[in-house]
Amino acid sequence: MGLFGKKKNDPIDIAQAQREREQMEIEQEFQRGITTLRDIIAPSSLEIQSGHFRLGTKYARTLYIYGYPRQIYTGWLSPIINIDEVIDVSMFIYPVESQVVLNNLRKKVGQLEASVSINAERGKVRDPGLEAAIQDAEELRDQLQVGAERFFRFGLYITIYADSLDELQFVQHKIETILGQQLVFSKIASSQMEQGLNSTIPQMTDQLQIRHNMNTGALSTSFPFTSADLTQEKGVLYGVNMHNNGLVIFDRFSLENANMVVFAKSGAGKSFTVKLEALRSMMMGTEIIIIDPENEYQRLCDAVGGAYISLSLNSATRINPFDLPKAIESDEAEDALRANLITLHGLLRLMMGGAQLMPNGMTLPALSPAEEADLDQALIDTYARAGITSDPLTHNSPPPTINDLYETLLHMGGSGPQLAQRLRKYTSGTFAGIFSQQSNVNINNSMVVFSIRDLEDELRPVAMYIVLSYIWNKTRADRRKRLLIVDEA
Repeated sequence: MGLFGKKKNDPIDIAQAQREREQMEIEQEFQRGITTLRDIIAPSSLEIQSGHFRLGTKYARTLYIYGYPRQIYTGWLSPIINIDEVIDVSMFIYPVESQVVLNNLRKKVGQLEASVSINAERGKVRDPGLEAAIQDAEELRDQLQVGAERFFRFGLYITIYADSLDELQFVQHKIETILGQQLVFSKIASSQMEQGLNSTIPQMTDQLQIRHNMNTGALSTSFPFTSADLTQEKGVLYGVNMHNNGLVIFDRFSLENANMVVFAKSGAGKSFTVKLEALRSMMMGTEIIIIDPENEYQRLCDAVGGAYISLSLNSATRINPFDLPKAIESDEAEDALRANLITLHGLLRLMMGGAQLMPNGMTLPALSPAEEADLDQALIDTYARAGITSDPLTHNSPPPTINDLYETLLHMGGSGPQLAQRLRKYTSGTFAGIFSQQSNVNINNSMVVFSIRDLEDELRPVAMYIVLSYIWNKTRADRRKRLLIVDEA
């Protein structure tokens, strides 16, 4: 070595090599400890026998289709697709050049016609099978020649699963019975279970390679997505079909009537189902309005940034039943005042005590004909004093309130003062405030919840009437996809 050289087996080099070796061993141990995607999806064990195989605790068997009838019809595979069993179905379709098929068909037709001629010369009885084969071959040649049909090689494999060998045999018999009813015949892929498994798992490998000739028409009948589900291209996911595990998706607004009623026993999940549909409908751009009698929807409303409106005497929420809808079309604008007057007549009957039941069983209206006439005139005069008439141009003026109606009734003749006295508890009495002032509610939100849990029992019918009228006016003014959910109806 030179003056500046190192001695052999320098301690510094040995220590560095030792550190590198230790680092490599640690890296190898770390790599062996990493869980890969294959480790996650792989079964705990795989045992392959000649007539079945076992994935973990599940027994399985692969069948292949080897025989078809002369004609098959659309939907013949649907009973298998919709069967209430755990199965995997794989289809392999191989297109074949039409010219190759035409050459083979020409040879085949020649052989068949020669057989017919030989049988005729020997005096044998005609063979219907040969004649049918010639007819089918000629028809297929014509269709292929003009391009109306194409030719394919088709492989169909079915892997069935069960918890025991007896159950596996039962499922196999069930599959074979369904296929046999349509003259479609299957066999077990004996001694080829590994190839059958590889052919039916989603890795696109046809290791069985058992195929049958089919033209376009016959192949189209094997289309697998022929389930009788409530499934559309767009809509809301409602659940899973228990018969075939297919998704149940549909758009209620595409139906003639979009209404729905949910019935179930207590604790079955009615509210959860409705909440889930409300959330999924919001994702599709639908506006949600909810009447909540038990404050069940408050957390849902807060989670999506909705408007939660609590109705009670102690609440700051105010809804004015005299509000007019903002009609878009001119003919609706002319009838807006009249429609709201009719709605107010029904509301005021509720507020003034409703119908009276007589001892003889007869029901008398809460208002006599004279009182009805006076109330109608008072309503018209109340709107007129606020500057609102049947002219749509006046409908943008601030609407009157029940206080204004009270003042009109109090100072008019006839039965007006008596009607005013019956209305006073809503203006200056116990129930004053909530329905006697201008509205301060804004439902310009994707989700609006009206809570009526804290309302007094006597106020609840009146509140429901006013809330629904308010919602109806808003709905008429702004037409869009909208769900009105009434919980515990």
